[in-house]
Amino acid sequence: MEKPHLVTCTAPVNIAVVKYWGKRNEELILPINSSLSVTLHQDQLKTTTTVATNKSFKEDRIWLNGKEEDVTHPRLQSCLREIRRLARKRHNDGDATSTDLTGLSQKVHICSINNFPTAAGLASSAAGFACLVYSLAQAFGVEGELSGIARQGSGSACRSMYGGFVQWIMGNQEDGKDSLAQQVEPESHWPELRILVLVASAERKPIGSTSGMQTSVQTSGLLKHRAESVVPHRMEEMIKAVRGKDFAAFAELTMKDSNQFHATCLDTYPPIFYLNRVSQQVIHLVHRYNRHYGETRVAYSFDAGPNAVIFTLQQHVPEFVHLVQHFFPPETNGENFIKGLPVKHAAASEQLKQSVGLEPMPKGINYVISTKAGPGPRVVKDPSLHLLTPDGFPKP
Repeated sequence: MEKPHLVTCTAPVNIAVVKYWGKRNEELILPINSSLSVTLHQDQLKTTTTVATNKSFKEDRIWLNGKEEDVTHPRLQSCLREIRRLARKRHNDGDATSTDLTGLSQKVHICSINNFPTAAGLASSAAGFACLVYSLAQAFGVEGELSGIARQGSGSACRSMYGGFVQWIMGNQEDGKDSLAQQVEPESHWPELRILVLVASAERKPIGSTSGMQTSVQTSGLLKHRAESVVPHRMEEMIKAVRGKDFAAFAELTMKDSNQFHATCLDTYPPIFYLNRVSQQVIHLVHRYNRHYGETRVAYSFDAGPNAVIFTLQQHVPEFVHLVQHFFPPETNGENFIKGLPVKHAAASEQLKQSVGLEPMPKGINYVISTKAGPGPRVVKDPSLHLLTPDGFPKP
């Protein structure tokens, strides 16, 4: 019996600074507005996926974070179907080099793991579907535009198909062919930019994004106003700020957009609350820190969950992290509090602490992930890193 063909890839998480919330087409996952995100570095946050194809496999199967899941999930099926369709098309057009026709009809075994908590409001579905589509494309010898397929798995996944700064252009066509992601600038463009993920809670969010945005589209007048009258101009301003590395403009737009997204959640009926007491305290901390210096040094952004994503420049990271530790004292003495890129030790002055003047919230933040902008999906060359055994089943 011949061995399965194995391919392993990794893909990144992205954080939207102009938010996507609301679809105009549920099935094709077409958004009511364009969005823009920063791709986070895979050294800190990533999904790894191995795809195995073999004639002997009886059916498609998938394992996520160690547990077998339902392969008939409609969004998963969309991605599988589209990749197979493109592979067949390439073969029929006569430009397929790697896959013979038998390969196209083979079943797949898919195994995927995240190196971060799945439903903690870190875009795990974005990294997951981007990784799935990229890995399947490698396995079936498909090249070219893949963000439109990733979009059909999870909207924000289309943005994880690129590194750096990425826009998802909403498009106008009914069939969604023009609703695609595009890189605005590569990750090397703004090396001083740093990102801190303040993990307030690793629990599942109370209301998932899919059902949340459906209710918002149906009930929020503010969301309609946002999509039609606010986002188009904001996208232009954000792209300008990114290209010009204008941190103050980037930061202000990022905070305003996050706040407006959460305002549309409150304007949804019944309202949706993603931010908790800790999130609100982080918002106060950022504004008071900026006020103290008389300039915008730090920005926050929150997705559909309580975790704060902080954007700042490298030189401000040590002091701001010290403030976070001061106002959200961790359980331990802080050795596991900061994960990811090392943060130099710095003390914040008493004057600064008094100027911020918040009541400390012990254990409000579990830990901080220190990271930066990073590249798009990658193929893993080292065969020892496959998540499936040579016969195509998850490694124990």
